[in-house]
Amino acid sequence: MGSTSEFNRRDLVKRAAALGITAVPAMGILSACATGGGGNEDNGTKNKGATSAKNPLGVKNGVPLEAFIFKGGLGDQYARDAEADYHKTYGATVKHTGTQQVGPKLQPRFAGGNPPDLIDNSGADHLDMNKLSAQGQLQDLTALLDAPSPDDPKKKVRDTLYPSTLEKGRHKDAFDVLYYAFVVYGTWYSRKLLKDKGWEYPESFDDMIKLCGEIKKTGVAPWTYPGKYPYYVHFTLFAQIAKIGGLDKWIAIDNLEPKAWTSNDAVRQVVEHYEELAAKGYFLEGSQGLTHIQAQTAWTRGKAVFMPNGSWVENEAAPTTPQGFDMAVGPLFNGGADDKMPHGTVRAEPGEPFVVAKGGENPTGGMELLRILLSKKHAQNFATKVKSLTSVQGATDGMRLSPGLASAAQAVKDGGRNLLMIQLQEWYPKLTDEKMGGLTSRLLTGDLKAAEWIAKTQQYADEFARDDSVTKFRRAA
Repeated sequence: MGSTSEFNRRDLVKRAAALGITAVPAMGILSACATGGGGNEDNGTKNKGATSAKNPLGVKNGVPLEAFIFKGGLGDQYARDAEADYHKTYGATVKHTGTQQVGPKLQPRFAGGNPPDLIDNSGADHLDMNKLSAQGQLQDLTALLDAPSPDDPKKKVRDTLYPSTLEKGRHKDAFDVLYYAFVVYGTWYSRKLLKDKGWEYPESFDDMIKLCGEIKKTGVAPWTYPGKYPYYVHFTLFAQIAKIGGLDKWIAIDNLEPKAWTSNDAVRQVVEHYEELAAKGYFLEGSQGLTHIQAQTAWTRGKAVFMPNGSWVENEAAPTTPQGFDMAVGPLFNGGADDKMPHGTVRAEPGEPFVVAKGGENPTGGMELLRILLSKKHAQNFATKVKSLTSVQGATDGMRLSPGLASAAQAVKDGGRNLLMIQLQEWYPKLTDEKMGGLTSRLLTGDLKAAEWIAKTQQYADEFARDDSVTKFRRAA
């Protein structure tokens, strides 16, 4: 999986269908980093060739390229397919590594000054992109954005992408991260199961509680979740807070502002809803000990009806998904009449971060491989192979989509301008995944009350805000 972000100024929201404005980071004092010192002084010009209409970035023919691709729920075949086209065009060998340990394998290489050219920096063991960017080790990708699209030489690559992709990839003054996938987060379910049982997907928290009571009577658990990785629950919990309380108050949370959690009534409402689900026994017994794969398997085998996840789940859970399951994702639930965002609001944002190492042997080639991936051909190949959208707008229009992907695409369409993106998990994963993850785990087992979760979360956020070793970011209201 990749991480997250959100939209920003209201005037921009009115101009785009899927927005994400990431505020310029305000850098604090950086801690010592295992990834080494500053960036390569050649500014990405190493092994650069002549430019032309067919080779706008100036890839030098025959120069080898190295790609490190996270091989998780999306696999890595889609990248191999793009690499094959790169090899065909430029006569260059592409050394490919598919792995789930991007950080452990590449930290020593960044420290040693010999990183690979293109990196899909995803998964639990990813590199700290904030530190790499601050140290100048990532290639500025502006040249890629300004290059002509492979599909239309009259259109720049940047004009083919969701605006949120452009904003989320910016660190301070440089655009140095390209988020390739477009992930829809939410509550996933089987349309077939709901139809067979005569149940309807709930519109509100109250509707959900009522339906859970009916579901439990049938001997099936209403919910499951990956208790080994409780941050999966944050995919929806955080977005529910933003949907109900409004973006301004969520931005205060992203910015680690004092009392941002404790003064926001939407936080209380959302966390109390999860407390109620736990108190009434609406989570599958033993969920606290499940990995994401185990939780997904329990869900696809009908042991639970609902599960929080991202749109990569269709591909990842394919081995255990029965024929006709008809996987779907629903919009965020209504809290009440005072909700600041309408029904149909969904969390949909760029994910799967790709970076080009400035100190690689062929950074120009790394950018060109990204340009190939951003073609309509490979965006559609990605959708076909891994059942996920990309950051290329409209790439899947007219395609016959799998059930989960079709549902995700429809959710984005229905959401319109109301597409949420959350920065907290992207900027401060040690806060959300480690500190808050432990709290959420206890909340869902009934060992922690909502009020305690909120108070402790505020305490942790305040500690991070005061910690000068943590790189700080800010978003504009």
